[in-house]
Amino acid sequence: MGNVLSTYIFFLANNSYETLGLLSAATGLSMTLVVFPAGFLADRFRRDWMLKVASIIGIMSLVVIIIAQDINLILVSLVLWGAFQGINRPALEAIFADSIPSKTRSRIYSWNHLTRQFAMATGPFLNVLLFYVIGNEWTLGNLRKVMLTGILISLISVSLLFFFDDDRTLKEASEAVKEIETPTRSNVAKHAFLQKRSVRTVPYILVASNIIIGFGAGMTVKYFPLFFIRIYSLPPIDVQLIMGFTSIATGVSSILAQRLSIKNGRPQLIFTVQAIATMCLFLIAFYPPLWLLIVLFIVRGSFMNASQPLSRSILMDLIPKNARGRWNSAEAIAWGLFWNVSSAIGGFLIGPKDNFRLVFLVTAGLYTFGTSIILLIVPLVPSEAYAREEETKKTRMEEIILKTREETMGKGQ
Repeated sequence: MGNVLSTYIFFLANNSYETLGLLSAATGLSMTLVVFPAGFLADRFRRDWMLKVASIIGIMSLVVIIIAQDINLILVSLVLWGAFQGINRPALEAIFADSIPSKTRSRIYSWNHLTRQFAMATGPFLNVLLFYVIGNEWTLGNLRKVMLTGILISLISVSLLFFFDDDRTLKEASEAVKEIETPTRSNVAKHAFLQKRSVRTVPYILVASNIIIGFGAGMTVKYFPLFFIRIYSLPPIDVQLIMGFTSIATGVSSILAQRLSIKNGRPQLIFTVQAIATMCLFLIAFYPPLWLLIVLFIVRGSFMNASQPLSRSILMDLIPKNARGRWNSAEAIAWGLFWNVSSAIGGFLIGPKDNFRLVFLVTAGLYTFGTSIILLIVPLVPSEAYAREEETKKTRMEEIILKTREETMGKGQ
């Protein structure tokens, strides 16, 4: 439903990048109005209640877009969808974090990311079959038929939100990490200072980086299908194949990045993959040959998104359970408000002359800045291998102390 919906809106609005961007901004603004109250309510009361409310609004949005025949009704649907995302995301991410033991998050978040990416790949691959059957041309009729298939699948997904239950989550095992052990032991006072500083500053730095990256991505990502159509004249099936393989590469990249991060550190891997993705976008801005463009596009998309589970695992390790709804609201702002509002800016930058080069270069500049500040948390977040080693040493020490006490008590008797 994603890239096809954007293309459908573009053609329905008489090839207007500006209209597509403004509709995206409306989604982001709608989400922003509800996301912080939703995050507060998810922390104050129950996550599963918020998910049921979100499900009802999501179903309403999908029903409206099924009957929509003009831009006005599509706007209504997207405003409702923004509200759905604003209510759904804080509660869903919080209940997921509450169901994972702390200090083991990166692996589970990476597998979750892999599952999502493979699911997202099935959409474009199904679109290949649909466009093959109904016609490999960019017409409103063809786009609407494909889009409706995605909407029907989304109805199933949104309905599943009724089945979550707070009472089945973990308790203390999923609570925030109280302290972060760092390799610096030469000075006890400095070590204690780093512990406190890490807990206080790492979440803020991560969210700030995500906001900057999200703002840049919003200018560009929504327009990639149109870039393939307008600059390279690709038919629907070709575009869907590129999108599908990008999702698969993203899922695989996230698993590889997580495994490398165990010894090398999560911030280091976030910086590395995002830096490589940024260089790819710089090269795409100069309109390379089609074969090279496809390679650069897949690497850019897969590497930039491979950092998301690592970033989220760090954040959820440091945030207490009773504040995760609010912090997930802040994360939703990064990829909701700023992503969608910047889409409007991207539409105006591209303009009627199809100036994709300008928007790609602006986005790459923002990526560079957003990625560079990740370096600030490198000395504050140790590798998970080190953290596990310290946890094992701590457990062994406790066992030795307990055994010594038992032996002492035995001798006393």
